[in-house]
Amino acid sequence: MNSPSEPTIVALATPPGISALAVIRMSGPEAIVLAEQVFSGRSPSKMKGFSAAFGEIKEGDQTIDEVVLTVYRTPKSYTGEDMVEISSHGSPYVVQRILQLLISIGARQAGPGEFTRRAFLNGKLDLSQAEAVADLIHSEAAFAHRSAIYQLKGGLSAQLSTLRIRLIDFAALIELELDFSEEDVEFANRKQLLALVAELQEVIHKLTDSFALGNAMKKGVSVAIVGKPNTGKSTLLNALLQEEKAIVSDIPGTTRDVIEDQLTIGGLQFRIMDTAGLRHSTDAIESIGIERSRDRMAKADLVLFLVDLSLDQAQQIEEELEELSDIRHKLILVGNKTDRLTSENLTDWKTAFPEAIFIAALAQQGIELLKDTLLKRSMDERMLSGELPVTNARHFEHLLRTEQALSRVRHGLDNPISAELLAQDLRIALYELGLITGEVSNEEVLGSIFSRFCIGK
Repeated sequence: MNSPSEPTIVALATPPGISALAVIRMSGPEAIVLAEQVFSGRSPSKMKGFSAAFGEIKEGDQTIDEVVLTVYRTPKSYTGEDMVEISSHGSPYVVQRILQLLISIGARQAGPGEFTRRAFLNGKLDLSQAEAVADLIHSEAAFAHRSAIYQLKGGLSAQLSTLRIRLIDFAALIELELDFSEEDVEFANRKQLLALVAELQEVIHKLTDSFALGNAMKKGVSVAIVGKPNTGKSTLLNALLQEEKAIVSDIPGTTRDVIEDQLTIGGLQFRIMDTAGLRHSTDAIESIGIERSRDRMAKADLVLFLVDLSLDQAQQIEEELEELSDIRHKLILVGNKTDRLTSENLTDWKTAFPEAIFIAALAQQGIELLKDTLLKRSMDERMLSGELPVTNARHFEHLLRTEQALSRVRHGLDNPISAELLAQDLRIALYELGLITGEVSNEEVLGSIFSRFCIGK
């Protein structure tokens, strides 16, 4: 990618799809100059930053569209450069004509994430904030949105920066000792360094430990609906989603593959999976579906084990639960078809399995209680307290490496080793923390991160 400082390079971006309005964005040293050549109205070069003007985009004497043009001046723009936004009508033909016109006079199409990358390179955002832009765009539930906003505003960056600065002070003293190694002097107080490392370990461990929760907030809690054929798994999926997502049939083995959709409950996103009925089958295709069901059941965050109360016996269910003992910690027993029972039968079932949720999926009974149970089982007191976890896998990886480096430093302090080895592990810890915010970066890492962005950002 070309450097954003090159004066002849201007990036373009447009929103995807068809809409009533479209926004064409230009960023770069020549953005306002190029806008001057095609905009008929108030002169963009004479406009102040954060000001807008109505006019026309013209190619020679021909009007392409009536637009509103907004000017942003360096450094007070999203990218930190001069920027122009052209709000036009959303016709794909109109948008394409304006793009072609701008390209013909010296602009070029932006690459994925180029605007945010320029913002990072120009010091408007650090790397973790830049990644939060992508998270914010893709957030589909309240908790994911809240986490992205926290990171975008620099919450995580500020926390890590404070840790890094405190560690740098001691690292500098250890490095100084290396310059006076022959004198055998210690500038860094080992007891104070040990206390600091212990404190940093506690903070970073808390962050790494929060990643499982953060990943669920960001990507959604995976929930597998499992059980024997004809227990009502597809009916339950449809009841939870409030739509006919899965085919419902009395014929056993109808569901032969995993059907998945998303559901938001109380601001948290869930990925609900309807799986093939668990049984021994001689049908080759159904057997593949059953194997996939077992795989999803093992990987899911929560498992809804559905039983048919009108057919199954308590002893039989106990045996099936025993077979699932390895996932019992994430299993929710759901008794279905309560509408086919007498009140006495239902009371007996509730006595036998007091931890179970009892529903009638087809009659939409007990569905809200089941949703509440899913939310309670997924919620963490950290979420309720407003504490926000680590949601980014890259951040988790570097925090984990930081934690490992600090463990080696602590071991070295408990078992006195040379300043050279201490300095090496301190450098690694500082390097890994710096990679999160971009204080330390390389082109490969940046290319990987920004390639996941949409063109418009």
